[in-house]
Amino acid sequence: MRKNNYPLFLILIITYSACFAQKKALKETEYKYVPDNLELYNTIVAMDSTFFQAYNTCNLDKQAAIYSDNIEFYHDKGGLMTVKQDLIDGTKNNICGKVTRELVKGSIEVYPIKDFGAIEMGLHKFHNNTEKERMPSQSSKFIIFWKNDNNIWTITKVVSLH
Repeated sequence: MRKNNYPLFLILIITYSACFAQKKALKETEYKYVPDNLELYNTIVAMDSTFFQAYNTCNLDKQAAIYSDNIEFYHDKGGLMTVKQDLIDGTKNNICGKVTRELVKGSIEVYPIKDFGAIEMGLHKFHNNTEKERMPSQSSKFIIFWKNDNNIWTITKVVSLH
């Protein structure tokens, strides 16, 4: 009878070892962002807050001041916009008083780009304020290219994915 239990025992040991190894591998791939440059990170987080405060309150002049004249706005559903005034007009007609943006806390990552500025990546949610019953908003990804020109930060490119 002992001989018959050996294969079962061996299978249990192999299964346990495989599960333990898989759990360890998953644990090793956990990712936690730590900024390389805390000052740059704080600057970009502040710029993000300034821009989206203007977005949420429909301060179009402030938004226009932060957008580069050579803006490229890539939207997975809306396509590419490259005319700054069209982007501002679209915000005025489709966003103001209707939609607000909420940053997903702790999601921002900032990476310096030598001789240019920085790239910001993160998650945010958009809330449709015209709905009587607010539907829960799903998080979506964004990438913003920030150009630093003598300490004046402007948005040159946006990638918005929903």
